[in-house]
Amino acid sequence: MPADLRDRILADFAALKVPLGTDAFDAVLARAEREGLSHQQFLHLLIAEQANRRRERSIASRIREARFAERKPLAEFDWEFNKTAIDRVQIEDLATGAFIRRQDNLVLVGQSGVGKSYLVQSIAESACVLGYSVRYTTSAALLTDLTKSLADQTLPQRIRYYARFDLLAIDEFAFDRIERTESPQAANLLYKIIDARSRKRSTALVTNIDFDAWGDYLGDPPLAMAFLDRIVDGAIILKISGKSYRAHRGRQSKINPAPKS
Repeated sequence: MPADLRDRILADFAALKVPLGTDAFDAVLARAEREGLSHQQFLHLLIAEQANRRRERSIASRIREARFAERKPLAEFDWEFNKTAIDRVQIEDLATGAFIRRQDNLVLVGQSGVGKSYLVQSIAESACVLGYSVRYTTSAALLTDLTKSLADQTLPQRIRYYARFDLLAIDEFAFDRIERTESPQAANLLYKIIDARSRKRSTALVTNIDFDAWGDYLGDPPLAMAFLDRIVDGAIILKISGKSYRAHRGRQSKINPAPKS
């Protein structure tokens, strides 16, 4: 390749802000000549590594923005422990992001310790990999943020912030009453978020109480009905009844205590 043409190609990549170094370009060119690659194969080799790096940076950025409590890869989930209670095929289908494309909601109901938080974070992390914008939070953290925004008059901005994500995962809904008792407007604040996202974006809600107890928890039965209507209508509902992973791990640690150093 003539030196001036080589330099122009590198300059064009730089203008497009594609970080292609001279050594990388020369290595790909040499391989194409050595292996007799077609023009398309040469072009793919030239841009594939840069494209993959950009994809990986974008995925990492989305995962950081999601603010997961823990990284929960679905590949590491113990499917055997609650084999009869958790439908693996259904969970893996949710991890494809099809329900997000349809703008469906997801509700996971079940007692503490059965793996709901693990599953919702795994599904949400898979969504990050697929290119969806995701935000994970607990019900208590969400209400703390919204209550603070009332004080500094930034509630509309915070509602727009939570409304913009393709998937908002709200964990630990109704795990205790502290988030509701600390803010007399808690139920109304939660409703504002759900209403802003209704039929526009997907919301995943994780709870340990069944739907008939939501009115008592929220302390406002009519508002609870409106809340239910927006979150549950047309949603994918998974009711998980099984053994507690945490209780099992606790028993195992007593049976097999860690060796003393």
